[in-house]
Amino acid sequence: MTANKLPMDPGWVDPDDAPDLSTAEWRAKLAAAPVRRGRPKSATPKISTTLRLDADVLDYFRGAGPGWQSRINAALLDWVRRGG
Repeated sequence: MTANKLPMDPGWVDPDDAPDLSTAEWRAKLAAAPVRRGRPKSATPKISTTLRLDADVLDYFRGAGPGWQSRINAALLDWVRRGG
């Protein structure tokens, strides 16, 4: 223990202590709760593909830092919306 910290009172009880989750009430609640793992599903998911680009195009977008793939996507989307 460091000299700067005082020992905690052994009788102290944290008022925010978690409840006993092994009781029947909590076990039923936990069993009924849906399990969601990972990132939320996107309404418009991206599609993975392979695209061959000129080196200078790639250098330009990568040179602006992280998010270069999103910027390429935005530029292509803008081009498509203008009618190509």
